[in-house]
Amino acid sequence: MSAVSTASPPDVRGRLRAYVRLGKLSFYDYYLSAFLVWCALPGAALWEGRTFAVLLLYTAGYVGVVAATVALDDVTGIRDGSDARNYTPENGALRDLSRKPLLSGALSVRQAELFGWGAAVWGAVLWSVTLAVAPHNGPWTAVAMLLVLVTNAQYSYGLKFSYHGGQELILLSPGLAVLLPYALLTGEVTGLIVLETVLFGLWSLLVSAYSNMNDVEGDRLAGRRNLATLSTEAGYRRIVVAFHLLEPAAIAVAIAAGAVPAWFALLLLPLLAGRVAQIRAGLLRRDVLVARLLGIRLHRWGVPVLMLANALALHV
Repeated sequence: MSAVSTASPPDVRGRLRAYVRLGKLSFYDYYLSAFLVWCALPGAALWEGRTFAVLLLYTAGYVGVVAATVALDDVTGIRDGSDARNYTPENGALRDLSRKPLLSGALSVRQAELFGWGAAVWGAVLWSVTLAVAPHNGPWTAVAMLLVLVTNAQYSYGLKFSYHGGQELILLSPGLAVLLPYALLTGEVTGLIVLETVLFGLWSLLVSAYSNMNDVEGDRLAGRRNLATLSTEAGYRRIVVAFHLLEPAAIAVAIAAGAVPAWFALLLLPLLAGRVAQIRAGLLRRDVLVARLLGIRLHRWGVPVLMLANALALHV
């Protein structure tokens, strides 16, 4: 049964709420990276006005980049039918249909396209201002920001990177929301910030991996080529296990290289224990949407844990 609604068009306030849902503005997880960056800065830079300006501008621009990504992804999802197959009433509260305003009839495809491109322009303008304001704006940071903008806007739309094997790589771009602002503010990349870039990207991936597991049949029918659709069920489960193992491996490598002290691992132990519960839910009990929700919660709890670790390592 199709999940597409034939509800009457909403009023102005309802349409505004629909745009907020289209841009997934309530999903703030990616934007928590600004707090990690701030806590990882050298003491002298913590309270400078330009520090706050760069973090605010970068994050506000990133909101536009992410909104463009998810809005244009929904446009493609409604056109190829994958969203109607993946978002069904049976998912209930685990996957709220109201978060898909094209399926519910709150917005038209044309409105979503205009919103998506407007959000991309918003991101491009604010990131240009960020580069102008930042104390360190080397060419590589500008190129990296441009690549993030282009690949995200074309994630499922236009060039459709996520349909041609690039989905998992692009989903690691949230990690760059840690690396790039730090480089713009300090002009360098430390071992600590590399570890937190990797962890932040992995936390995002360990949410999307379970979404892809849930959506595999709909994505196959839509022609999306990612690790889930190209693998057998057993093969993809092994891939997800490998994603999980990357997290403790990254921490161990960082400690061995002297990038972070050994007690970093002790602070992160509760998060790693949470990953065991996520594996149990998603891979053993096959409650993949429950595992996805656990991934979201672990991502959100991981940020204050790393903020504490940064404060102890650098400012105490």
